[in-house]
Amino acid sequence: MARRASFGKYAHCPSLSNPPAVIVMVGLPARGKTYIAKKLCRYLNWMGISTKVFNVGEYRRQTVGPSNKHDFFRSDNQEAQGIRLQCALKAMEDMEQWLKGDGEVGVFDATNTTRERREWILQYCTERCFKVFFIESMCSEPDVIQCNIKEVKLSSPDYTGADEDDAIRDFMLRIQHYEENYEPIDEERDKHLSFIKIMNVNSKFLVNKITGHLQSRVVYYLMNIHIMPRTIYLTRHGESELNIIGRIGGNGNLSEGGKRYGEALAEYLKEQNISDFKVWTSRLKRTIQSAAKIDAPIEQWKALDEIDAGVCDSMTYEEIQEKFPEEFALRDQDKFHYRYPMGESYEDLVARLEPVIMELERQRNVLVICHQGVMRCLLAYFMDKKAEELPYLKCPLHTVIKLKPIAYGCLVETVPLDIPAVDTHRPKPEVTEVGRESGDALATVPPYLDEKPISEEETVSADGDSSVFMETPPGSPE
Repeated sequence: MARRASFGKYAHCPSLSNPPAVIVMVGLPARGKTYIAKKLCRYLNWMGISTKVFNVGEYRRQTVGPSNKHDFFRSDNQEAQGIRLQCALKAMEDMEQWLKGDGEVGVFDATNTTRERREWILQYCTERCFKVFFIESMCSEPDVIQCNIKEVKLSSPDYTGADEDDAIRDFMLRIQHYEENYEPIDEERDKHLSFIKIMNVNSKFLVNKITGHLQSRVVYYLMNIHIMPRTIYLTRHGESELNIIGRIGGNGNLSEGGKRYGEALAEYLKEQNISDFKVWTSRLKRTIQSAAKIDAPIEQWKALDEIDAGVCDSMTYEEIQEKFPEEFALRDQDKFHYRYPMGESYEDLVARLEPVIMELERQRNVLVICHQGVMRCLLAYFMDKKAEELPYLKCPLHTVIKLKPIAYGCLVETVPLDIPAVDTHRPKPEVTEVGRESGDALATVPPYLDEKPISEEETVSADGDSSVFMETPPGSPE
């Protein structure tokens, strides 16, 4: 490295209650660093903390193109070393500019396997008053490393079109080049650093000098995630009596169609033949009734209750427009942040659901029977949706959404069951100004069952069949 840190010469930083933060990944190739970086980024963004990953490998490919063979990563390849250093510097400079703008957390995703490189990063960030936290991922289990190489590395641009066996041999040689100079974070020599060491896929952790709410939250999250194969099933409750007449919220019973959906849902799950399976519901009657026929352990979560509509609970949209036209317009202007009088916002709901996400990350196979607003928040987490998109995600009744977390994303499959139901999705209207005409305010209100039931074909076309979400690359009111 051309630049070495000199401790004790850092610039004086003002006392900030929430300074920009840099999370630095550390570890040999194929140890899950990018997996952790992307998953952590998705979680923090979902929680409203503006986070972005800066992957040095992407900068390298932009500079010299893909398909770099293992010789490029030799420590004695001076030309390549210079290129890699410049790529790291460019990534750091871009992260700096982003953090000086609207960014809150930057994730510096690279191997960073030498103490010299980490000291340079620490000095660079400290001089700019960025708070630094290191995450080192270590793994000594050959089977896990081989699995990671085959699942992730062989599909990277570095090996496009390459023979699989040749690619594996080349990548193993690349790892050897890094191992020759690898200096893990040391518990004694690096005790002045804030870090967490993750060993052998979360089988052991070493945590040091954690300061502040953000670092504590990151550590808690990392200690709960796992990579075991699993499927998460999300569905709303069966159609309720209040759904039929267009009333939001409340604690109504299932309609006849909703009861049939509960039976169909139980039969569908039986056909799936899922092992180690459990069911979560809210505390509201319509979710509990929807789970009644399912042969599996059932847990009720208060946190899964639908968004609280406050003074608007159990009203129709027409009644809200008549009694609270200004509130109705304000919600349409910023649906994520708007809070019902004496109720909740989607932003509040995300915060309420954080413990649910943490527990979902710890589980194997789970069915969550919830509500439209809750389901939107959960989908937004797994599909990395932005806050402005979240309140408008389509979650039709009588439909199961299967989520299969994979390396850098999530496989999403939509499974409509053949039970007709009303459509409760209200798109954002074109006119959102306070004082608008009632016709404009109610233009996107869905029809009620006694006006026009949604058909099975419309349910299928509303969400499609299946999709793949890749990260480098799915109630009360609405």
